[in-house]
Amino acid sequence: MRLSRLLLAAALVASLGLSARADDTEAFLNPDNWQGRGELFKIDAKAKTIVGETTEDPKYNTFFATKKKYGDFELSCKILLRDGVGNSGIQIRSVLKDDKKFVVHGPQVDVGKGYFGALYGEGVGGYLLKPKKDAAKPTEANEYKIVVKGNHVTITLNGEVTVDEDFPDNKAKNPAPAEGVIALQIHGGYPKMKVEVTDIKFTDLSKK
Repeated sequence: MRLSRLLLAAALVASLGLSARADDTEAFLNPDNWQGRGELFKIDAKAKTIVGETTEDPKYNTFFATKKKYGDFELSCKILLRDGVGNSGIQIRSVLKDDKKFVVHGPQVDVGKGYFGALYGEGVGGYLLKPKKDAAKPTEANEYKIVVKGNHVTITLNGEVTVDEDFPDNKAKNPAPAEGVIALQIHGGYPKMKVEVTDIKFTDLSKK
């Protein structure tokens, strides 16, 4: 009995140690790791928040993107579109196409009325995967969890799995790359919108 307890305690300690090492949030949210239009996006690494806000229509979709590329990872956060206005999303394994306007193309975990929880193809062929369930709270903070492993993506919205499939390749025209930038979107067409991403937690699974 004593040996079993010791083994259980050792396993628990090991588990806690692995969990502690798995949190890569601080490095992920380091402001030096991000690029975008500074007048639109603000990052607070200590508070684990990113906020994007417009006071006039930017006329195009613009992004706050990581400089580092990521392959396999787990990202969780809360996302609020203030007053339910606007459209946003989190790009995954994407490509920075314009480093002046900060335009990004690739798979996007969508955030917006009618689109919450979908996997959208930003600049790469439109919709990829529609959500299995409508779990959105359009005027409230929505809890997202994104897990990317190999060619598979799982999106959980407010505790409901909305996407759990391999990345589609649009008939081999737009296969998802093995790695790419992660980015937050401000959608053109909205004179005033504010997207707040809070409680961000990130784990880089590629190095595990």
